[in-house]
Amino acid sequence: MPLSAERKAEYFEHMKELMSTYAKCFVVDIDNVGSMQLQQTRLSLRGTAEVLMGKNTMMRKCIREFMEENPDSPIGQLEDCCRGNVGFVFTNGDLGDIRGVLESNVRPAPAKVGSVAPIDVIVPKGPTGCDPGQTAFFQTLQISTKITRGQIEMTNDTHLINAGDKVTASEAALLQKLNIEPFTYGMVLKKVYDSGSLFDAKVLDITDDVLAAKFISALNTISKLSLALNMPTAASVTHSVANAFKAILAVTVELDNYTFDKADIYKAYLADPSAFAGSGGGGGGGGGDDAAAAPAEVEEEVEEAPPAVDMFGGDDGGDY
Repeated sequence: MPLSAERKAEYFEHMKELMSTYAKCFVVDIDNVGSMQLQQTRLSLRGTAEVLMGKNTMMRKCIREFMEENPDSPIGQLEDCCRGNVGFVFTNGDLGDIRGVLESNVRPAPAKVGSVAPIDVIVPKGPTGCDPGQTAFFQTLQISTKITRGQIEMTNDTHLINAGDKVTASEAALLQKLNIEPFTYGMVLKKVYDSGSLFDAKVLDITDDVLAAKFISALNTISKLSLALNMPTAASVTHSVANAFKAILAVTVELDNYTFDKADIYKAYLADPSAFAGSGGGGGGGGGDDAAAAPAEVEEEVEEAPPAVDMFGGDDGGDY
C-alpha cells in the first residue's frame, strides 16, 4: 500500500533532517534481514546512530530535493547508492564502533532453495541421526557413509556448497535433516560516507598498525632509491650520516696520531679485545665468578710464558 501524501512529507522532512544533522553514514544491504532483527539493531544504536529505510525512488527524490536546497552539499553522492535493498545508518560517532554494532547483530538462518550461499558450507563428519533406509539420499549427493549403531555416519568432512553458488533442493534437504543453519544474515556494509567522502566499507579494516607498516615500507623504498641515485632526501639522511660515520671511523682506526670521542671505544677494542670480554652479560645463573676469573688466569699465563721459553736455551736464561 503506497504512503499517503502526509506520510511522504513526513518521511522527506525526516530524511532531510538526518542529512543536515549527521556528517557520516553507512550504506547497508538488508537482504534476508527480518523486521524484528532490524528493530533490535535500532535499539542497539539508540543514542549513537539512526537507521533509515525506505523505497529507493523516495530516497533518491529526497536527496535530489535536498541538493536543490543545498547545492554545495557533497551528500548528493548517496543518490547513486540507492540501488537494491539498501538503507542508511546516520551517525556522528566513531565509525568503527557503529560498524561493530551492525556486524554483531546477526542471526543464523537455514539454507533455502535457490538462495545464493554467502560462504562455503562444509558438513562435518560423524553420526547424522538418519536411519539406514536413507542411504540412497546421501549417495545422490556423493557423500561417503557407513552404518554405525543403527544410524548413518558420514566418514569424511563434505564440502557441500561453494560460496556464490545457488542452494539446490537436495543440499537444502540434507542441511535440514542434519539441523544445520549454515548462514548468518545481518546488515552488510557496502559504502561509507564521511564528511563528503564516499568509499568502500573495506577501508575500515585498515588499522593504525597497517598504516604505520605501509608508511615505513614506503620510507624504506624511498631511502633505497635515494642512496642508489646518490640524491640525499629526508628519508635517506639517517643512512647517509651512518655511512659517513663508518667511512670516517675506518680511516681513524688506522691513524695513530688522530682520534675523536666516538672513535675512542672502537680503537680501544681493537687494541685490546680481551678488556671487553666481560661486557656481554652472563647467561645462566651461578657462572659469574668463574667467567670473571678466566681473564685473570689468561693474563698470568701470558706473563709466565717468557721465562718458560728462556729455560729452553734462551740467550738471557742465566739472568733468571
